[in-house]
Amino acid sequence: MSRNISVNRLSGTPVSQQKVEYVERKGIGHPDSLIDGICDATSHALSREYLERCDNTILHHNVDKGLIIGGASQARFGYGKITKKIEVIVAGRATDRYRGVKIDVNDIAKEVAMKYLKENTRFLDVNNEVTFVSKIARGSADLTDVFIRNSKNNDVPLANDTSFGIGFAPFTDIEKLVLETERYLNSRAYKAILPSVGEDIKVMGFRNGDEITLTIAIAFVAKLVKNLDIYLSYKEKVRKDVLRFAAKLVDKKVNVFVNTADPEDSDAVYLTKTGLSCEAGDDGSVGRGNRVNGLITPFRPMSLEAAAGKNPINHIGKIYNILATEIANDVVKNYPSIIECNLAIMSQIGKKIDQPLNLNLEIATGKGENFDNIKSKAKYIADGRLEKIGDFTIDISLGKYKTF
Repeated sequence: MSRNISVNRLSGTPVSQQKVEYVERKGIGHPDSLIDGICDATSHALSREYLERCDNTILHHNVDKGLIIGGASQARFGYGKITKKIEVIVAGRATDRYRGVKIDVNDIAKEVAMKYLKENTRFLDVNNEVTFVSKIARGSADLTDVFIRNSKNNDVPLANDTSFGIGFAPFTDIEKLVLETERYLNSRAYKAILPSVGEDIKVMGFRNGDEITLTIAIAFVAKLVKNLDIYLSYKEKVRKDVLRFAAKLVDKKVNVFVNTADPEDSDAVYLTKTGLSCEAGDDGSVGRGNRVNGLITPFRPMSLEAAAGKNPINHIGKIYNILATEIANDVVKNYPSIIECNLAIMSQIGKKIDQPLNLNLEIATGKGENFDNIKSKAKYIADGRLEKIGDFTIDISLGKYKTF
């Protein structure tokens, strides 16, 4: 099968060789990440419900419109209280009837949202401190038709949009460091060491030559911090722990700053009742956070698509962004000396998703590499991934790939 795949040399300077680099990660408790997680978990739950009750078929849905509206709270050393509830709103489109079977899509969304927050936060009283609103309606007739067309013959799904996906590999040193630092601070192991560190963590990385600066924002849990001296000691412990952690990952000078907005000699520090900034006015929206690789990378090619919550069967904004990332990683695994591999895939609405309008790879090779050999292999890898895109979409529907 002939596919529109092109492989070219990278025309610019690889990011790792540029003087300056910015990288950001919004942690699992950041409001943008929380609503991404809720909406994607809703898509997974709907997919399972459809498979079980609708002739083993995932029906049309896109629940990629979600919002967390921050509440209000009081927090001081040793004490925290929610004074206005956090509000979670999930919206989008989903099939709610199939051959006489009614699917309670809004009830599913509310149950999923509660379960997700309970599993991913420690100090939020989900039953009493959060309100849930689901406004999922039926999908438009034209997009639903695109979704089900050819399904009777189990043919390759048709793209629901003219859009594109972006991926790249390998991660640079600072990209790896930013991603893994947040995961480290939000790990169960670290929470056992320092439970006052809340889930709302943001890591911003800045590289200037061979020197990296990490600026970390952490919502500390007020009831576990008794006074200012203890708070300052916890901040210093986090700083030193991250420095030791970074030394194992990168061979560069690393500077670490924690909660730089804290005033000197004042109790007005970053304390929360729940370990979440959304308890006191910080809002969250689907698609404003990490890309599907877990990072925000302004010095890299990026898609602005909100992947979380989109259906995993024919929504290009989800499928192609994840697929592009996977293909780029596959290419680099085969040729570890590749300095940079950027990949873009573009669809046309109504066309089969295994037949993109174009799939383009840009590769910067290391010294001594035969580009023609890499070009041939990269094209083969991309073609093979497209050939098995049906299995890939099922894996996405089962939650095997992260979207943030």
